[in-house]
Amino acid sequence: MKIAGSAAFVTGANRGFGRHLAGELLARGATVYAGARDPDAVTLPGAIAVALDITDPASVAAAAAVAGDITLLINNAGSSTGTDLLNGDLDAVRLEMDTHFFGTLSVIRAFAPKISANGGGSMLNVLSALSWISFPGIGAYCAAKSAEWSMTNALRQQLAEQDIRLAGLHVGYMDTDMTASVTAPKSDPADVARFAIDGIEQDLYEIVFDDVSRHVQAGLAGGVSSLYPQLPTIGTNP
Repeated sequence: MKIAGSAAFVTGANRGFGRHLAGELLARGATVYAGARDPDAVTLPGAIAVALDITDPASVAAAAAVAGDITLLINNAGSSTGTDLLNGDLDAVRLEMDTHFFGTLSVIRAFAPKISANGGGSMLNVLSALSWISFPGIGAYCAAKSAEWSMTNALRQQLAEQDIRLAGLHVGYMDTDMTASVTAPKSDPADVARFAIDGIEQDLYEIVFDDVSRHVQAGLAGGVSSLYPQLPTIGTNP
C-alpha cells in the first residue's frame, strides 16, 4: 500500500486520534476525506470534511457516494460510555455495539465496493488492547471492541478476495479526550498514528503498538488464569 497519491477516508476525524491519523495521511501525500457527525468540526487544513454518523445507514451511504475514489479506509470512530455489563444501562451497552460493531461493519460494507472498483487497497480497524482483555467497569466497551476484533478476522478473509487488505490496530490508552479521566500511562496519539500508517504501508494484518498490547496478546495463550489472575482458582484442566 502506497500512501502518497492515495485517497483515504478516516471516520471520526474531527478530533482525537482520528485527527492525528488524518494529519499523518495528509503529510504523506494522501487525499483525505475526514468523516464527522458535524463536518463543521473538521478544522484540519487540507482535509475534505464529510458528514458521517456511522450508526445511521443513510449517512454511511451518502458518505460512500461522496468518496468514490478511495483506496484506503480507516475505521476510527468510536464511543466510550463507561458502562458495565451487569448493572449498566442497556441503551448504553447497545450504543457501544451499534458504534464499534454494527457501525464499523456498515461502513466497511458501503466502502468495500468502492475500493475494489478502484483496483483494491487497504482498510484499518482501530481496535484496542481491550479487544483482548476486559475490565468490569467498562465491560460494554471491551465487549464491543472484542466483537469488532472478531468481525475483523472474519472480514479480512472475504475482503482479500477483492484485493483489499484489512488490518487491525491494537493499542493501550492514548492521550485523547476519551481517556481524560484515565490516570494510567497514555501514549502520544501522534506517535500511534505514525506507527499505524507505517503498518498499513508494510501491508501488516495486525499492528500492535505498545508493550501493554503485546503483553495482553501473549496472555491469550495462557487462558483465563493468565489474563485474570484475580479470579479464585477452583481446579485445573486435566
